[in-house]
Amino acid sequence: MLFDTHAHLNDERFDNLRDELITSLAENGVGAYCEIGYDIESSKKAIELSEKYDLIYAAAGVHPHDTDPLTEKDMETLKSLCSHKNVVALGEIGLDYYYDNSKRENQRKWFDRQLSLAEEIDIPVTIHTRDAMADTIDILKAHKEAKGIIHCYSGSVESAKILLGLGYYISFAGPLTFKNASTALEVAKYVPKDRMLIETDSPYLAPVPYRGKTNTPIYVAEVAKRLAEIKEMTFDDVCRITFENAKKVYRIA
Repeated sequence: MLFDTHAHLNDERFDNLRDELITSLAENGVGAYCEIGYDIESSKKAIELSEKYDLIYAAAGVHPHDTDPLTEKDMETLKSLCSHKNVVALGEIGLDYYYDNSKRENQRKWFDRQLSLAEEIDIPVTIHTRDAMADTIDILKAHKEAKGIIHCYSGSVESAKILLGLGYYISFAGPLTFKNASTALEVAKYVPKDRMLIETDSPYLAPVPYRGKTNTPIYVAEVAKRLAEIKEMTFDDVCRITFENAKKVYRIA
C-alpha cells in the first residue's frame, strides 16, 4: 500500500467528486494520505475530513502565502487544532519567494513562530520552500528540536545533505517523473532509503503520464515507480519503505 504524505483534497476542484475519490483510494493501492492545511480554515477542514475517513490524517498550519494577516491569536488557535488526535504534523509552513504572496519579513516571522510552536508542543512539521532555500535552512538551524518533512523537494543535493543532517525527511512528488528532472534524479539517488517519502501535492503537479491533469493521491503510484527505477528497487519495496517512513515521521503507531 502507498502513503501519500501531502495532498489537498479539500481543494474546490474536488467538490463534486471528493467522497467518490476518497472511497476509491484503497482499491487503487493507497492505504493512507495526509490532508494538509494551508491556513486556519483549511486546517479545520482537514481535521473534519480526517474524522470522516479512517485512512486520512491531517496537518494544521499556515502556508507562507497566507502569513500577512496572522496574529498571535491565530497561533493559539493553531495550537488547539494540533491537539486533535488525527493531526500528525504542523504544516504546511515555510517560505515562498517565487510568488511573494506575503511580505518576506512576515513569511520569515511566522515560519519562525510556527517552528517554535512545533517545538513547544512536540509535533513534526511539513515544510514548503520555493526559491528560498538559504533562508529556510538558516531558520531551521535555529530550531534544532523541530523535525519533519521537506515536502515536494526541489533543491540541490548539497541542500539535501544539510537538511538530512538536521534530521529531516525528503519527500518526492510528480516533478521527479518529469523529463527535465535531472537535479531531482540526483537527489533521489542520494537520499537514504530510510529518509525518503512520496507525495502528490494534489491537485497540483500531476506526474507523467498524467501531467496537465488534476492530480489525485491515486497518482502517487507513478512517483513510487520512478523512485523505484532510480533507487534500483522493486516497486513493492518502495511502497513498503515509504509507508513505514511516513508512519515514523508522523508518529503513527
